[in-house]
Amino acid sequence: MKPEDSLQRCIALVDIAHHIPGRIRLKLNADVEDLRRIGHAGIKRLDDALDAVPGVRRVHLNKLARSIIVEYDNRAIPDRAWPDLLANRFSPEATALLNRLRDGYLQATDI
Repeated sequence: MKPEDSLQRCIALVDIAHHIPGRIRLKLNADVEDLRRIGHAGIKRLDDALDAVPGVRRVHLNKLARSIIVEYDNRAIPDRAWPDLLANRFSPEATALLNRLRDGYLQATDI
């Protein structure tokens, strides 16, 4: 499986649990089979990819709660980029965020 496909699978399993400007909590909504498919390493790469995105200040992965908190500069990443991306609405903001995530994900894969 190509790394880009793995990233898309991870994104498809993430929902927004809470979002205020500059801070978003993402919830991993996956069953055991989904988790097995993307693997622990896939989730870690998603965490690393988020951390590598310009404009992201802090990422906190809570494996037990299946959540990721992302603190970001909403001047660098518009607030609407997150819900658009997760709803597969490829607005310019969502597309820019996806491209940044893809770059970070590929870097995490190379490590």
